[in-house]
Amino acid sequence: MKKTPLYEKHVALHAKMIDFGGWAMPVQYTNVIDEHKTIRAAAGIFDICHMGEIAVRGPQALDLLQFALTRNLQKQETGQIKLSALLTDDGGIIDDLTVYKLAPDYYILVTNATTCASDWQRINELRQSREFECTVENISDKIGKLDLQGPCSQKILHALTNYDFSTLPYYHFMELKISGQPVIISRSGYTGEDGFEIYTPAAISGDLWDKLLEAGVEYGLKPAGLGARDTLRLEAGMMLNGQDITDTVSPLEVTYSWLVDLEKEFAGAAAVRALKLSGIKKKMVGLEMTGRGIARHGYKVFQGDNEIGVVTSGTFAPSLNKAIALAFVDVDCCAAGTEVSIAVRETLCPAKVVKIPFYKRLIT
Repeated sequence: MKKTPLYEKHVALHAKMIDFGGWAMPVQYTNVIDEHKTIRAAAGIFDICHMGEIAVRGPQALDLLQFALTRNLQKQETGQIKLSALLTDDGGIIDDLTVYKLAPDYYILVTNATTCASDWQRINELRQSREFECTVENISDKIGKLDLQGPCSQKILHALTNYDFSTLPYYHFMELKISGQPVIISRSGYTGEDGFEIYTPAAISGDLWDKLLEAGVEYGLKPAGLGARDTLRLEAGMMLNGQDITDTVSPLEVTYSWLVDLEKEFAGAAAVRALKLSGIKKKMVGLEMTGRGIARHGYKVFQGDNEIGVVTSGTFAPSLNKAIALAFVDVDCCAAGTEVSIAVRETLCPAKVVKIPFYKRLIT
């Protein structure tokens, strides 16, 4: 397995390590519920160095991204982040990624860990197909990434930088230095809480990890693993690439229709237009268990005796004290309040369709 620059830090903290897409990653340090609740109430820090970063530079960098991605980036400002999707020619989602605009001719794409190589290949092929004047470079090995999430995260960062992060809008970023080292800090994350994603040179990510943990002691900061990251993101209705979305899933079938601008030309647009015209047959919905049982990935969804779908993600939600799930169901069964049942082993357990997200933080 590949190891992040923080691997020895996790071992020293007695984290339980697992294989996650070929990476040795911490799944928990104490337990999932403790780490989950700490992030909702105070703050937690994640090692996300396994994620991918691709630099796109040159006079036609924007032209390439306009063609490669579903979202219209024409009005994106320097310092702003945009979520978008990279599709196959058949309209399936290769990756949902974020686009950081550092300059008019310089962008960094932040990709999922398991799709970075295929993202780079796809985007570079599209560059070559139209001879766009720019470069596409996989810089993942050079970048370390830490996620500081939770209501106290702003105070913890302030202790290291003296910068007032309350002035940084959501889905925007800034470049600055911590202890003389360059970092990019964005107000964003994957937990449903206020928080920040911090990009550093890989060689100093361990030092920054230590500094953040030290600065966060008085605020109750704890390291958190992939287990809590999964329960947090699911409560917030955020999808997991490779599980909830794959290259056979259209953005129209999940909560990503808003990422698609069919007024512009992009790779895969013809397939998306055709699907929109013919009408989707399945749709991703939120499910709340109304009886006992927890829905898990792959469990079948029924309405009466009819099988109508399949669960893609499911867990017990610590913030809500109930079991929740994401699932694909027949499009005529996707209205909120629709009663269904989940086959949990040999038992049909009652559930109902609910609106996504399941959890929303209180804005104070």
